[in-house]
Amino acid sequence: MKKIMKVASIVTILAICILSLTGCGSQSSKVKVIDIPLTEEEYAFGIDKNQPELLEQVNEFIAKVMSDGTYDEIMERYFGDGEPVAVESAQLDSSKDQLVVATNAAFEPFEYMKGDKYYGIDMELAQLLADYLGKELVISNMEFDAVCLSVGQSKADVAMSGLTIKEDRKEYVMFTDKYYNAAQKLIVKESDKTFDDCKTVADVEAVLSGLSSNTKIGVQNGTTGKFYVEGDEDWGFSGYDVECIGYKSGSLAVQDMINGNIDYVIIDEAPAKCIVDAINELN
Repeated sequence: MKKIMKVASIVTILAICILSLTGCGSQSSKVKVIDIPLTEEEYAFGIDKNQPELLEQVNEFIAKVMSDGTYDEIMERYFGDGEPVAVESAQLDSSKDQLVVATNAAFEPFEYMKGDKYYGIDMELAQLLADYLGKELVISNMEFDAVCLSVGQSKADVAMSGLTIKEDRKEYVMFTDKYYNAAQKLIVKESDKTFDDCKTVADVEAVLSGLSSNTKIGVQNGTTGKFYVEGDEDWGFSGYDVECIGYKSGSLAVQDMINGNIDYVIIDEAPAKCIVDAINELN
């Protein structure tokens, strides 16, 4: 599969960048991804624990789209030359047979918005899943930290939000079979040479370990990047002696780095590529 990420419109990034006091026309506004995976993760969907039959149905759905080519077609739309398909949400109505999907639509290419329509790998899968189940799709967009909690409280049926399988999240949801392998990657300013000589993850981690405690690294709240920077026993992450700054989205973190308020950003690799492409496209 080609790893040339399609540069979709990211309204939040464009608006922030255009309005930024630093301006987007200068060379210093460009950023780059350090192309070394820092972690190994698996994405899955989170299912309401009160619906074991739904877990079985979703696993059957995942197996079906993986085997019949549907999954590959969706991936081609976001990692290749295909055209993303818009997904619309119905209004929540308890009198109807609906599938309520909890997401955080600020995580391109898995879930994002253009106008009032949803796009992304997860969102297209959500629509196909609703069709498979014979239900009407309702998308509930919220902060990432609330996605699993919402399903755990039976306010939504499924969490579909680039969700990494993690033990503490099993308190709230039942995980499906995996559908995507992911990793965290580092974003720096284009002019930053700190990691240029790194060839392996060990090289990057050696540099990160040597940073001063005044170093600020941006992450998206509630994501693996936060656990990686701060340390997490379940993951086996020892963390770093730096200041971890949380944001509502990776794009906000990168823009704050451009503005000089933080030093680096660590987020999931696919969103990292989308954000970097969108920002650099403006320069």
